[in-house]
Amino acid sequence: MSDKAKILFICMGNSCRSQMAEGFARSLRGDVLDPYSAGYEARGLDPYAVSVMHEVGVDISRQRSKTLEDLGDTAYEYVVTVCGESDESCPVYSGGARVIHRGFDDPPTLARHARSDEERLGHYRRVRDEIRAYVLTLPESLTADR
Repeated sequence: MSDKAKILFICMGNSCRSQMAEGFARSLRGDVLDPYSAGYEARGLDPYAVSVMHEVGVDISRQRSKTLEDLGDTAYEYVVTVCGESDESCPVYSGGARVIHRGFDDPPTLARHARSDEERLGHYRRVRDEIRAYVLTLPESLTADR
């Protein structure tokens, strides 16, 4: 039995934001968190997300895009929705999981009209850094009021 809090990060496609959150939680807060990520669809791991995470020393290249069903009946203490769509669609979790919404902009959407790779990566880097700052507040911030 682990003393670590099981936490699930959800976004629609489990390709970018939830993957970054899982990677940071494992890397920066793995002493107190047992992180997972999933989506309503498995859209594959975003290569730009992998790249910008690598820039800060976090390797998410071995993570895979998963659906909620892929995770089975794992009981979580916390479920964090990281996009608006997942917050609106979040199912009811048995076992008393506390559901928290902490939305982040979608890097692929922001980068859709980027004129260069550097401009595109800038959007991913900004969101990556926001996710990192949030993960550093965990698990303490999870018990605060919304």
